[in-house]
Amino acid sequence: MASTIALKRRISSVKNTKQITKAMELVSASKMRKAQENAKRSREYQELAYSLLARLSGIDEVKRHPLFEERKIKNKLYISITSNSGLAGAYNANSLKVLSHSILDDESKNIKTSVITVGKKGAQFVRRLKGVDLVAVYPAFGDDPTPNDIQPILNTILSEYREKKVDEIVIVYTKYVSNLVQNAIGLSLLPASTEQATENIDYKYEFTNFEPSVEEVIDSVAERLLEVQLWQCLLESLASEHSMRMMAMKNASDNASDIIDDLTLEFNTARQAGITRELAEISGGVEALKD
Repeated sequence: MASTIALKRRISSVKNTKQITKAMELVSASKMRKAQENAKRSREYQELAYSLLARLSGIDEVKRHPLFEERKIKNKLYISITSNSGLAGAYNANSLKVLSHSILDDESKNIKTSVITVGKKGAQFVRRLKGVDLVAVYPAFGDDPTPNDIQPILNTILSEYREKKVDEIVIVYTKYVSNLVQNAIGLSLLPASTEQATENIDYKYEFTNFEPSVEEVIDSVAERLLEVQLWQCLLESLASEHSMRMMAMKNASDNASDIIDDLTLEFNTARQAGITRELAEISGGVEALKD
């Protein structure tokens, strides 16, 4: 009897867990659809903006501008986008794996590394790394971010690059591909790399005119283009996070159903064994009375 009582408790506990994971799956599915629409809607604009940024970085006149000046890389700044909470499958692990591999590669090249984290999971990871400077920590921006949310990050990286505190800025985020595929990648923001541009354009021009001047054009355009990159990376990461959380909760719910079926079978077997034993005892008692 004690065995069946324990099994009943386990079945009840797993059912309660399944209700929680199912509810989280439905919530994530609802958030995922909105996040996917936002990411896909602006993706083409972001790709064109990055192509323009890379195109500008390939022009000799622009290379002398403080935001596009290419220097020997001695200090590198990473922007890592993660979540505040777990239960999102390998979302945080994949992004932090890319970051850690990049940091190890920098160490082998004697490059000093600093990091700006978005999300508590990234901050917790970076704090445990030796020799890595944690510049700033920003909480995850929630399900409805606004462009104003990324303004402090944008101001920080522009200041760090203009003042030559860092020689390269890379953002590590998770790009949404589909509900089943999300890729953690690193994108160079400053200086923008023509190798990572999405369009096959010849970036080398012998004659380029800027009106009224290179400085005025770049000052007004570069900041806006960088803002677009940050904004799109945030949207892609949000879509990936909700997709991976939905799939993780779906798998958890399915596993809970399998466990409930196994426990129910075990419970029925134990109960049948108890009934058989009681019948045997009754039959034995009847036979004893006949004697």
